[in-house]
Amino acid sequence: MEHKPIIAITMGDPSGIGPEICLKLLDNEDIHNICNVIIFGDVAVLNLAATKLNLNRPTGVISHTDWLDLEKTPKEISVIDIGKINTDNLAFGEVSKTSGQASFDYIEKAIMAAISNKVDAITTCPINKNSLNSAGYKIPGHTEIFAQKTSSEKYCMMQYSDEITASFVTSHIGLKEACLSITEERILEVIELTSKALESINSQNSKEILVLGLNPHSGENGLFGENEEERIITPAIGKAISMGYNVKGPIVPDTAFIPEKRKTTAAYICMYHDQGHIPLKALAFDEAVNITLGLPIVRTSVDHGTAFDIAWKGSANASSLIQATKLAAKMCKTK
Repeated sequence: MEHKPIIAITMGDPSGIGPEICLKLLDNEDIHNICNVIIFGDVAVLNLAATKLNLNRPTGVISHTDWLDLEKTPKEISVIDIGKINTDNLAFGEVSKTSGQASFDYIEKAIMAAISNKVDAITTCPINKNSLNSAGYKIPGHTEIFAQKTSSEKYCMMQYSDEITASFVTSHIGLKEACLSITEERILEVIELTSKALESINSQNSKEILVLGLNPHSGENGLFGENEEERIITPAIGKAISMGYNVKGPIVPDTAFIPEKRKTTAAYICMYHDQGHIPLKALAFDEAVNITLGLPIVRTSVDHGTAFDIAWKGSANASSLIQATKLAAKMCKTK
């Protein structure tokens, strides 16, 4: 019988939609056919969410301490109870120091489990950066936490979907800082990481990787910007081509995502966060999966935030979490 990978699901910020979508994931039959999922979170929060939102309570709960003593995780285990939240004081849909600390602890313990091979991959539910900051963690987001905790020097964010896929030369920094951070070496690094990821997902085929320009109209031959296309982006593309990568650019950003171009594009290399996230959210909001490339472990994530405006109201869509978990299971088989 084929081994089902074990996917650790971090519950995310308890004040957000993480608990709700975790419960909906546990009830998804398709997921159980391809992998075993284990929620790293708080069972008290999950039980409260189940009661308030008329969802099924999780079964197969074990404390994190007891789980660490096991050599092999039983198949019936579905929740590793970290036990960080007193539900009497849980803030629903609000920034919270307590929730920020808990969300960090879930991530940290899941990473330790993956590094020690107790789980095969990690899929993360959304965290809130303000809550993290209030708990003392001045970290932009998941990507940076995973890179730091796994001592990964070369890494990048990829947003993957069947409709559109993009990797990012810069991500969670301001636009001015992003422009100053783009280098030939970094672009080449992201091209390499993206190409390897596409091979593992079996999605590249004969399609091209398109590298976007930084400036309007890709600089218009130096008319806009400071010749970043000529000085930085084009040389990086040239090196990638000489190394055998199927890559083209710099492509004018405002026409890069039209339907005809998307049909022949395996992935876009975007220079900054919003350059790729805006078309991704418009075209594949509920289906896109966030992947951190360059890590020694497999990590995927939902492509949305904590959604405080709808948190704990029963209307959260678990589609992105389901897709992220399926992709993590697929990547486990090809790593």
